[in-house]
Amino acid sequence: MKNIAILGSSGGNLYNLGGKDPEKLLKEIFIQCDSAGINIKAVQFIGAEVSMDMAKEHSKAGLYILKETKPTRIFEGTLTEVNDEANSIDSEMAQNIRDGKIDGLIAMSIDPEGTNKEAILAAVEKRIPVVGTGGTSMAITASKGANVISTSGTTGTSNRTRAVSFTSSLCKFWGIKYQPVIGGPSETKAGNPFKRINIRGIMMASLPAFIALALILALSKIPGLSGLGEVFDLLLQALPVVIAAIAAKQVSDLDEVSIVAGIIAGVLSIDGGIIGGMIGGIGAGLLVQFLFLKCVQWRFPMTTVNIVAGGFSGVLAGLLVFYLIGPLALMLGGYIKLIIEQVITFSPILAGAVAGLLIWPGILGGIYHAAILPIVLLEMEKSGNSFLGAVDMVSLVIVAAGINFANIIAPRDKGKAAIAAPGFMINLGFGTFVESAYPFMFSNKLVFGGALFSAGVGGALVGVFNVRGTAYLPSFVAPFASDNVVGFIISMIGAFVCSFVITIVANKMMRKKSVAVVEKGGTIGVE
Repeated sequence: MKNIAILGSSGGNLYNLGGKDPEKLLKEIFIQCDSAGINIKAVQFIGAEVSMDMAKEHSKAGLYILKETKPTRIFEGTLTEVNDEANSIDSEMAQNIRDGKIDGLIAMSIDPEGTNKEAILAAVEKRIPVVGTGGTSMAITASKGANVISTSGTTGTSNRTRAVSFTSSLCKFWGIKYQPVIGGPSETKAGNPFKRINIRGIMMASLPAFIALALILALSKIPGLSGLGEVFDLLLQALPVVIAAIAAKQVSDLDEVSIVAGIIAGVLSIDGGIIGGMIGGIGAGLLVQFLFLKCVQWRFPMTTVNIVAGGFSGVLAGLLVFYLIGPLALMLGGYIKLIIEQVITFSPILAGAVAGLLIWPGILGGIYHAAILPIVLLEMEKSGNSFLGAVDMVSLVIVAAGINFANIIAPRDKGKAAIAAPGFMINLGFGTFVESAYPFMFSNKLVFGGALFSAGVGGALVGVFNVRGTAYLPSFVAPFASDNVVGFIISMIGAFVCSFVITIVANKMMRKKSVAVVEKGGTIGVE
């Protein structure tokens, strides 16, 4: 196993690109080195509270060293005081290099003529490899005769891309096999990026953008705010960009590089709708990782690596969608929406009732986020609201609210009210957290059946009024984001009253049963 040391400071330009958070910056290097089987033997890092370009002698700073296998801040004071403290670490580092305990250096915005002078002189003597960033500092280091095998400026880099570059260069020099870790220690190594494609995850992460669209739609209906219609149209066009950026980030988690690639691909994929944006973003994510690793292998400067990986991958994936895939993606999305509209047109009441009945089994079985939510978002792409979105609010959220409210007003036992109250507030205040009704549904078959029945009734009412709306909004806002305010309110009231009454009856029956069992000296089990 090779042992290395990390030398550095929060730097000038580096300060704005990760240097102001030394622990996070160093953590990325630790992750990549651990992946390669490289041991970090020592750390000497000076973190200032301002950029070194603007720092004064009295500026506050801290000194980080390796303590119990992790970088730890051991000293705080003025920059002058911290530099004085770092000098003793520098001498110790130099001795370790001369003793053969350190095989290589990672240097970031170091001071080769000050706090890192002894360590660099020792590195020159022992001819150990040095990699790093910081144009001026690395140029001085090289001029002293150090064996600099890779150097770059910091512009356009990130903690992760720098860490990958450092580790890759050292591994290539030593002939060590190395696969970068993408996404941190909990993620997989950068092997097959196709395994990180998760349509459900992309849709879920994009949901806030669709809710913002629904809110703008609701506000545009207020007298005097009709001008927000232009904002709505602009947000509608931005949805593919949002989805593309998220897709690229999830497929290739290389921080800002993958986000930039996704945005570029998304802008070029606008005409393909959200399906086109997703395809463009996934393509950009795949290309980002491929081009990034290739450029690192070819020893391009890190700034150039990021430009090539982020810029070229976004353009290439975007152009593919723009000229070839976009029209097909838009056509596919149009067909899906057409099928939904045809089903609703055939019998809106039946469509709503069936959707309402199936939506609870769907969420319990994991189908909701995989199939129903993407369809809701496809519908919202066209008009900012959705038939299934209205069913979602009425048959899931409001039914759950009715169950929770019943357990606040007339619980089976006193402890249930405390459990139901937070869920009820979230149901109505945020339009989500239907899971709060699970404890009551799973412990009583009548409540569970009542939830399904109430959901069917609510869905049928949505069909009666042919409502288009969305969940994930406060209950008092949701109707105004729909295309039928009165119809949506009636549907919500109907579902709420139905689930509330059934739950009240179920609780009353269970209380009577409990009393009867207790009088006979028995115990009560789960129904």
